[in-house]
Order: sequence, then C-alpha cells, then structure tokens
Amino acid sequence: MKSVGALCRSPITACVLISTIVFLGLIGLRSTGGLESLELTAYDWYIRLQPKASALESPIVLIEISESYIRSQGRWPLPDATLARALDILDQYHPRAIGLDIYRDMPVRPGSEELDAILVRNPNIIAAMKFGGPGEIGVPSPPVLRGTDKVGFNDILVDRGGIVRRGLLFLDDEKNVSYSFALRLALLYLQAEGVRPQSDPTNLQQIRLGKTTIPPLGPNDGGYIGADARGYQFLLDFKDAGGPLTSFSLATLLSGEIKPEAIRGKIVIIGTTAEGVKDFFYFPHSRGLHLKQQIPGIVLHAYIASQLLRLALEGGAPMASMSDRQEWAWILLWSLMGGAMGLGVRSPWRFSLLALGGLLTLALAVYFAFLSGWWIPLVPPAMVWGISATVNAVYMSNREKGERASLMHLFSRHVSPQVAEAIWRQREQFSDGGRPRPQKLIETVMFTDLKGFTSLTEKMDPQALIEWLNIYLEATAQLVMEHGGVIDEYLGDGFKADFGIPVPRTEESEIGQDAVNAVNCALGMEKEIKRLNAFWQEHNLPTANMRIGIFTGPVVAGSLGSARRLKYTTIGDTVNIASRLEGFDKDSMGPSPTNSPCRILIGEATLHYLGNQFRTEKVGEVILKGKAQQVTIHHLIGRVDGQPGGA
Repeated sequence: MKSVGALCRSPITACVLISTIVFLGLIGLRSTGGLESLELTAYDWYIRLQPKASALESPIVLIEISESYIRSQGRWPLPDATLARALDILDQYHPRAIGLDIYRDMPVRPGSEELDAILVRNPNIIAAMKFGGPGEIGVPSPPVLRGTDKVGFNDILVDRGGIVRRGLLFLDDEKNVSYSFALRLALLYLQAEGVRPQSDPTNLQQIRLGKTTIPPLGPNDGGYIGADARGYQFLLDFKDAGGPLTSFSLATLLSGEIKPEAIRGKIVIIGTTAEGVKDFFYFPHSRGLHLKQQIPGIVLHAYIASQLLRLALEGGAPMASMSDRQEWAWILLWSLMGGAMGLGVRSPWRFSLLALGGLLTLALAVYFAFLSGWWIPLVPPAMVWGISATVNAVYMSNREKGERASLMHLFSRHVSPQVAEAIWRQREQFSDGGRPRPQKLIETVMFTDLKGFTSLTEKMDPQALIEWLNIYLEATAQLVMEHGGVIDEYLGDGFKADFGIPVPRTEESEIGQDAVNAVNCALGMEKEIKRLNAFWQEHNLPTANMRIGIFTGPVVAGSLGSARRLKYTTIGDTVNIASRLEGFDKDSMGPSPTNSPCRILIGEATLHYLGNQFRTEKVGEVILKGKAQQVTIHHLIGRVDGQPGGA
C-alpha cells in the first residue's frame, strides 16, 4: 500500500486531499452553526434582489390604529365598543374575511356585550390569540370564540439576530392543533374560490392549498442549523413586500369615509401601527436594525396571507432546499474546483481574477436557483472555493520552490543560467516529485584528464597543488557551462561533461548542435591551456598537457543515490566509449604536442554531426579497452576557419 507521502507526490492527488480536508473542516464548522448568520444574510440579500410579485391590486386591506389615534382617545387598549363599531361597519361592506389582530382575552368595557355579539354572529371574523411557548406567556382568544375555528394564533418566528424569515401554519400542544392567524384568513378568502386545504396525495403529512403543496421546513433546511422547527413552518419569500397594500386609518373607517368597493371581497386586518404598542418586526428588506427598518405586525401577517393566496391561486412551488447529501456534494464540488484553480494558476493577477470570477459565478448560480425556488448554500461553497484555492496555491508554490531547489542543487553549479531556466520551464516533462525522471536520450559525452598528473602530485606541495588544480578546473568548467554542457562528475584532475542533457533533444539539428558545442568547448579548453601554461611558466609552476575524449550516442540519464546524496549522471555504452577515447594511447599527444598541449579524440558518430566546420585527422579503426567492436577514431585539429576554438 502506498504511503500518504508517496501519494502526495502527485499534485492532483495532493490537490484532492487538501480540498477534501478543507471541505470536511467547513462542514464541521457549519454543523456548529458558525456559518448560519452569514447564510441567512445571503438569503436576505436574495430576497431583496428578487423580482416583486405582480403589481395588481392586493386582496388585503389594512385598518391601522395609529399612535395619534390612540392619543386622541386617551387610552389603550381601545374599548370594546370602538372595536364592535368598526367590525359592524366592515361587515356591511362584505369582505371575505376580517382579522382582528388585537387581543381580547378580557373585556375592555364599555361595549363588551356588543363585541361578543358581533364576534359570534359574523362567521368571517378571525380573532387573534397568542400560542406562546417555552419562556413565553400565551394570550387566550376571546372567551366567546374559544373552541371554535374563528381563532388563529399570531405568534411570529424570529430568527437569531431578530429577523423574521419563517411563517407558521400550525402549532400543537400535543392535545389540539391550532391554525395561524394568516392561514385562517387565507382559507376564508380561498373558500369563495372553491379552494380548501387538503393533504398532498403523495404525502399525507403535508398540506396542499389549491395548486401548491407546502412542505414543512426542517431544522437544517437551507442555511438553518438546528433551528426550532416545531409546528408546521415554511419559508417566507416576501415577494409582496413593497407592493400595493391598501391601508386606511381606523378613524377614517369610523367616520364612514371608506368606499365599500375598497373592502368588498377582500381580507381586512385590523391592528395597531402605534410605536408605543411595540408590535414591530425586522424582515429581510430591513437594511439595518434601527427602528425605522421595522414593519408592524399587521403588515407582516398581510405578507404571510398574501403568499399563501399566491401559492394557492397562481401555483409555483414554495422555497425548497437541498438534502444534506446534496448540499455536501455541492460544497465539495466547489472545494475541488477551487483546489484545481490553485493547482493550475501561478500568476497572482490571474489567480485574483479567476477567484473573483468563481465567486461571481457561484453567486449568480445560487441567485438563479433562488429565483427557481431553491435555497442552496452560498457561504460554505464560497469559503471552500477561496480557502481550497489559496491553500493549494501555497502548497504548489512551496512544492515548486522545493523542486526548484532540488533541481538547482543538482545542476546550478554545473550549467549556465539559461540551461538552468530551461530545466525549470520543462520540469513537468523532466521532473517527478522534485527528482529527475530516468530517460533515454542522445547526447555528446566528454571526458578530460591531465597527462602526467600522478608524477606532478609527488613534486608539489599539497596546498600549492590544490590551488594549481583549481585554477585549471575553474577555467575549463566555465567553458563547459558557456557551451551549454553539464559537468556531472569530477575525476580528480579531470571531469566528465554532458552536452544534450537534462532536457532531451528531439531534432537531429539539436543533437548536432550539442556535438558542435562539445567540440568547440574542447578547442576552447586547448586555447585556455595554452594561456594557463604561459601564466604558470612566468610563475615557475608546472605546465599541463590535456587529453579529451568525445563521443555521441544514446545514454540513460537519471539521478543516482539516496535522497540525501542525490547525483544526476548518465550511463551507457556512449559514456564508456568517450572515456576510452580520452584514455587511448595515453603517452601520445598528437601530431604537434608543442603547439597543441591538448589532444582531442572524437568518434565517428560525433564527426557525423560536425559537417565541414572542423579539420580532423583519422587515427584509424581500433579496438578500445573493454570493447569488442572496432571504433573509428579521429583527431580533432581545429576549425576550418582557422580559429583554435571558442564559445
């Protein structure tokens, strides 16, 4: 079984692993409710951005009891006589339903008998009561209506943060089921349209109004985490918010100034809008938590009833949400996409643009889903998108720094900056997890050595010998790098150099250029040895003669050794032949050892790539040490243009 470290050598595997960890972390954070407020805020924004419902005349009329009217009466609550008179006037205008959003659990004389009589007599009046709950005190309905279907609770669900986003249809105390105030009013209105509440045919536990089934809201639906889902709740869409709600003051009604046509066939809700009564709520359209952003309770009940009427008569599904598994898949998808972006993008500007573009795409996707009736998560996928992209980008940056450091550790001292950059640019083909991939290629190999170095070590002081040798190696090694070669091994007084690695050559012209570079480098070394000999003679130091062997052919290139001591090198028959060429007939320095202190032997394969640029002299076909087949050897004399060598 592969270890985690081995698996993570693959950037894609590491990306998936990082993205999955980010996803699991966000799911854990979300399960604690830490993201709920952000998700609900996103829901509020989409509520504000959605198109409004049709601007037709609303079927709901409000009768408002204002602060100024209460002050003019000099008392609160208003007497039963005032409410009885208002209800009597409304009854004469023939509305479909009248909602009394004022508690009357106790009489407020005078006029209690008149109020009780009209409440009992008129079947279209719905009186409000408060169901209450844990930590809350309920308010009973008017005594004359208790036990009838002319009562509805006006309890409002307020989320953490003080904003109303959910409506209630039913509540029960394990004995009786109570209808909400808004639902009672909507049912009275729909009764005239021939619409009655039914159980959904496919799920008898769900209520169906006309064309629409309204599923109950669960504790973890949408952005909610562990919400109190008691009763039968549903999400409010507030599409009617800001629409044409008709309202009149109670004073206007009592004075007879309202035309019957404004009331006939509609739902009428009577309630207070007075600041002193404190029946106000924040909702998604509230742009802040100051008092001016609140709406009265009667307006909120009107929005709830209006939504119920719209769903029943016009159809359209109420707001739905994904299952837990669907939400997890959605969030994981964005985490993986963010990881993929972090894996593939290196430019900070491009990363920033793609990150913002991804967030915009996500926001638009969620918004259009919202318009289609789906509340899908926005905040968690946005967070995993950004976090996964950033973490993967940092991981890849550090990984590349490590790979670059590893590659440069192998090559930077032995190749030119241009070759080092070429290695890095083509690292995907060249490197596997920071370690060079073994590969077969065609290159030109060079071996160098000094003639008589062994006897020289016996005559010179060790310190002076090392300094003398370093001067020679520094000069010749620099020439190798200038000609695009790589020194992969120092052999005492010589070295092995490769022309054509580590980036494989694919064209014959490139292979030929490597051979030309190696030969030019050898001629440059000959020129440098002449200069050094002149310098050493002036300082009474030993001079040097140099042997070079060059051969072109296939090799296997790769890294050898342990992770702590890694060495990049080449092996193969081509390497062996080049080494034998350098050591062939060690005592012979060529036709003119005085004028040419550097003997350069090349093989037939190398000569094939040189064209007519160089002057050579055939040595013959010989059997090199350790080789069974003959090798044709040529002595390199110089360039055709007369130059002894150069870069």
